[in-house]
Amino acid sequence: MLSTVLLGAAAVMAGVANAQVTATGTMGVTNPTAASLGTAVNMSSYARLLSLNAIDDFCVFAPPETGSTIGDTEAIQVAWCVQPRNDARVIPDGTLSAVHFVRTPLYWQVQGFGDFTRMNIAEGDEGGELDPHGATGDGNPVGGNVTCNATGSDVSYEEWMNYMSYQQFCLRICIAENSTYSAAIECQHTLDEMGCAWVMPGDYTNGTFTDCEADSAYPPGVYPLANGTTSTFAQRYTGSYTNSGTLAYWTIGYTSTPQTAASTPASSSCTTYSTVSNGIPTAALTSGAYFTYTPGMTFTDLPTTTESASTVIESALTDSAGATTGTAQVTVAATDAAAVSASSSTAASAGHAVFAPSTGLVAGAFSVLAALAGVGAVML
Repeated sequence: MLSTVLLGAAAVMAGVANAQVTATGTMGVTNPTAASLGTAVNMSSYARLLSLNAIDDFCVFAPPETGSTIGDTEAIQVAWCVQPRNDARVIPDGTLSAVHFVRTPLYWQVQGFGDFTRMNIAEGDEGGELDPHGATGDGNPVGGNVTCNATGSDVSYEEWMNYMSYQQFCLRICIAENSTYSAAIECQHTLDEMGCAWVMPGDYTNGTFTDCEADSAYPPGVYPLANGTTSTFAQRYTGSYTNSGTLAYWTIGYTSTPQTAASTPASSSCTTYSTVSNGIPTAALTSGAYFTYTPGMTFTDLPTTTESASTVIESALTDSAGATTGTAQVTVAATDAAAVSASSSTAASAGHAVFAPSTGLVAGAFSVLAALAGVGAVML
């Protein structure tokens, strides 16, 4: 992983965590008590704790159920992370087609593109915006929290915003403020109809993966003027009211919309990567899968959902040293149920589960393999 790259410089940029921008209170009933890397993969998790630490160590929100729109599920979005962390779901490798991670003095930000139908967002859904406020003040999603290690350790921050659609994402966590702009203004979240590039300007090149330092952008909707002052854009809203029996109309905001953000901040010290991944076989990340994954573990002959309904599949398990530690047999019955059983030649480990081939066959097989490798408890 790349989590420690340039961390020293980032800590200097962020300074000591500022009590005016750090969050108070508890993590929430759906979340672990603290951010943690290396937790079990839980593809049915309802944890709502995001972390933003590196180009290959971040999380975003997405729906818990397949084919959902962001707008209809704002309050119940769940965390999906690149790496196994925070008791959250894991973003399958190959989902992300571009990631641009940027560290600035006032915020850390990540944006990019991908196929987020693989994270339950409905095809064609132009998405919506998640933030710590929401209609009730409890956040969208309710209980959603974020951490960032800009200071060198995990800190919970008060202000953040995450825009998601079926093919684009952006996340900003505001880690500091200055005498001009507060964290709440720098993470101004009410301009959601304007989209990622307008609200969170940066590199939106698809097909590339970069990690950069950058200057902080002007807050969303703030435009500098020639006389040294600024003008602030307000999203346009209209409505009606009755005055002494006469229907009248009101308008808030501008009728003319700026097409771009005030500027895209200059970046420096950029590193380019070929991709962002976690190395977990994507076939294992089916709905309901739960297992502990150890980086470097090698699995051979992982079953696929394309196997014949009458096939008995035997999979050998090898550890990171190449030694065979067990086998697993997967039988796909004609009734479209799969019985997963396992035995080990080196340990008295066994498991059994019944799955629908389209949703859980491979996850079950992978969970058994993980159990044989001794990498953690498996919920079967």
